[in-house]
Amino acid sequence: MSSNSRLTRAYQQAKVIEFTAADKFILFSDCHRGDNSYADDFANNRNIYSHAINHYYENGFQYCELGDGDELWENRSFKTIFNAHRNIYELLKKFHSENRMHLIWGNHDMVYKNPRYVKKHLSTFFNHKTGKKETLFPDLKYHEGIVLRDVDTCKELFLAHGHQADWWNYIFWKWSRFFVRILWKPLQIMGISDPTSPAKNYKELIKIERRIKKWISANNNLMTIVGHTHRPRFPEPGEIPLFNDGSCVHPRSITGIEIENGALRLIKWHIDTKQDGTLQIIKTILEGPENISNYNT
Repeated sequence: MSSNSRLTRAYQQAKVIEFTAADKFILFSDCHRGDNSYADDFANNRNIYSHAINHYYENGFQYCELGDGDELWENRSFKTIFNAHRNIYELLKKFHSENRMHLIWGNHDMVYKNPRYVKKHLSTFFNHKTGKKETLFPDLKYHEGIVLRDVDTCKELFLAHGHQADWWNYIFWKWSRFFVRILWKPLQIMGISDPTSPAKNYKELIKIERRIKKWISANNNLMTIVGHTHRPRFPEPGEIPLFNDGSCVHPRSITGIEIENGALRLIKWHIDTKQDGTLQIIKTILEGPENISNYNT
């Protein structure tokens, strides 16, 4: 099956969420939440991420995670990750309890495409304080794709992880997981990068983006937002509408895409210094806002 076929299937089988200009979404991907070891890239930005999603929860945003939320290549079980970042999952639980959380699986959490795996590992957790099982994400569903459909204009935004255009990390993901888990996790602690990752392989990154652009052009310039490569993208109206929300494992910052008042903007949360020398977490708009209606489809 070609990358075109995989992307088409993900679009045709996608969960559809209808929205209006009154609805607000935050799109993050590639959090790679790990075990809080030296190999856990997410741990460096955990406080920034926690502050950001608290902001979005309090301000009525819906949370969309476009794959690779949990690092299940380096880590064998969700339990290890949950114990390392329990406070983060307690925040996400608040979104889920109000039907404001929508999740896509990527290549690093590809096991979540199996509903039985999700039900077994993510529905409950063992609370060591009470000595009892408690609910975490009951009835949670992961998707390969999500379509956001504007009820007023019928315009659509297709959300996917983007590894559909990366044949090695889609077809042979178990081999990649084996090499990362056995070989590259120990080497990562020593500072050696995983060469199979498109985020660290520029030539492969360009190939993946080219394949997705080709698919978009063949599908009436359908606005498409992905992650996977970790490289933020925000095209101008008139260009091929391939967006990328970046990742949550940039050095000392996280990036995402907000949808509010019918417009898109690429944002970055990072640590900055006040004049008195104290530190604060702030949001910076990198691109936009740009109205969805400005992109011809």
